[in-house]
Amino acid sequence: MTANETEASAWQRLLPITDLVTPMAVRVAATLRLPDLIAEGVEHVDELAERTGTDADALGRVLRHLTCHGVFTEPSPGRFTTTETADLLRSDHPAGMRAAFDLDGFGGRMDLVFTELMHTVRTGRPAWEKAFGAPYWDYLSANPALAASFDAMMAGSSRTAAAAAYDWSGVRHVLDVGGGTGALLAEVLRADPEIRATLVDLPDTVARGREFLAERGLAGRCEFAGQSFFDPLPPGGDVYLLSAVIHDWDDESAVAILRRCAEAAGDTGRVVVVESHGTAGDDPAMFAEMSLRMLVIAGGRERTVEDYRALVAAAGLTTTDVRTTASGLVILDCRPAV
Repeated sequence: MTANETEASAWQRLLPITDLVTPMAVRVAATLRLPDLIAEGVEHVDELAERTGTDADALGRVLRHLTCHGVFTEPSPGRFTTTETADLLRSDHPAGMRAAFDLDGFGGRMDLVFTELMHTVRTGRPAWEKAFGAPYWDYLSANPALAASFDAMMAGSSRTAAAAAYDWSGVRHVLDVGGGTGALLAEVLRADPEIRATLVDLPDTVARGREFLAERGLAGRCEFAGQSFFDPLPPGGDVYLLSAVIHDWDDESAVAILRRCAEAAGDTGRVVVVESHGTAGDDPAMFAEMSLRMLVIAGGRERTVEDYRALVAAAGLTTTDVRTTASGLVILDCRPAV
């Protein structure tokens, strides 16, 4: 094998996992809503540039690069049409991929933070502040549009499936701790008209949650507590629900949150933890990627069921039941340790 052949072989093996050009070009197309515009009949690059406020030459280069990768076609010079791949990025596609790739939204920022991955590897600390100038939660608090984008992504996640997977028999008061705008809580309230609820999250998020639940006719059955879950929680609930909360935090912080829930639950309440199912047999690549994402973004981690059991025990609780859902969630039912 010649030196040139060796170099070519190396690029062929590494380029699929190292190329940053194509992933960023896809995100630019999604952010500019190019598949939407082309579906409306705006096909020439000059028109597309005018509609998106971009440079026609630069935009054309992006489109031609993506054409080489099967995202668009160029049936005549300067005129572009979509393929089935590009159609996945349309705003009306049920998969919701456009929002996930939108560089102006939470999904895109969640990917851009990886430009500072080296900071995390060198320090063990989240890269969000390095990339965007403020810690993750502070950044969301200071940027309402990004916070709303985050809310929308969480509301559309599979974690709302936990509402149907958990047995709510005998539960009359559930507190959704760190519950965002109440998407999961809405499903719980719909499932049983006798249940009342309390949404617990930071004040700005709770304000958006009040509107979300009011639009669905559910705010009258819900109280709202705008506060940190590191502070004492409203006591006396039957269930303290933590859905997709614990994986955002390191072990010390996770135990502190669980302890607050345990204190408020008292001797008779329950703490229910909903997270991704990270035990052996799941997709190891997805688990590894999500665990890295949680570290880089907020300093958290994905965990196995045994990891969650250990955190629960450290908080003075015992795990009485573990179940999984078809969507890949694990639900841990916890009570005060005897």
